Amino acid sequence: MFDEIIYEAENGRARITLNRPDKLNALTMKMQAELSEALWQADNDRDVHCVIIKGAGRGFSAGYDLSGSSAVPVSRLDSETGNKRGARSVDDDIWQLERAQRYRMAIFDLHKPVIAQVHGPCVAGGTDIALLCDIVIIADDAKVSFPAGRNLGALPNQMWLYNVGPQWTKRLMLTGDSITGTEAAQLGFAMKAVPADMLEAEVEGLADRMALIDPDILAANKRAINLGMELMGARTMQRLAVENDVRGHQAASAHAFVKRVGEAGLKQALSERDTPFGDGRARVNGPEIRDSEGKLRDD
Repeated sequence: MFDEIIYEAENGRARITLNRPDKLNALTMKMQAELSEALWQADNDRDVHCVIIKGAGRGFSAGYDLSGSSAVPVSRLDSETGNKRGARSVDDDIWQLERAQRYRMAIFDLHKPVIAQVHGPCVAGGTDIALLCDIVIIADDAKVSFPAGRNLGALPNQMWLYNVGPQWTKRLMLTGDSITGTEAAQLGFAMKAVPADMLEAEVEGLADRMALIDPDILAANKRAINLGMELMGARTMQRLAVENDVRGHQAASAHAFVKRVGEAGLKQALSERDTPFGDGRARVNGPEIRDSEGKLRDD
């Protein structure tokens, strides 16, 4: 039914698998559109009590696909529009980011609870997907980070603040450094961390329990909590996050990165950005003592 996700519904749950394992499930516009469609299908299915979002292959998601592949028409009349928006103006950039954000916000707006099953890398846009979910269960050896904040802009979704709190959100966003799944659960990014080989069973076990509850009751409880978050500004913050990201796109480092990608390719440009950060890790507990290569020492 879909090209870049897998959808299945059984036993009171829908499973949506991000399915570009050869690209570590990098989020194209097409994948986000398919995700939104599948989410609303699950919400409309009275036999579905909750939704699980997970990634195929080595990890949850490597973030937004920077290649610009998998374009999605705006409407069935798209081919009749000659002078289309691109990214020529600030407003064009905001419009494009808001369009993609509307696909992702289906996770938050869904009446039914959504569980993120996170393993391996959960990077940049992958964290946007996970944190819009109602509950995140993560493998203890997963890797969570938003390295695009080093030079490309800001977060186009901002649920970190509501889950992690201001200080650790700043610590991780201002450096792009990573934390483990265990640390992510300690900070509130995830509800809990479990060994990787027990992750699926943990998530499915929670879905089993939700399958015992009337979906209308699940919806009432989810929506009460989400409305409380909206009263704290959570939904407005997502819109502001898009506009703030566009502000970041105007930075000299962002323009320089795009130019470097054109000159040397994306892989080389990313390597040049990230190499000075050593292993790119933050340490939640204890001092950060690093060796000459910028790697954390355990002593």
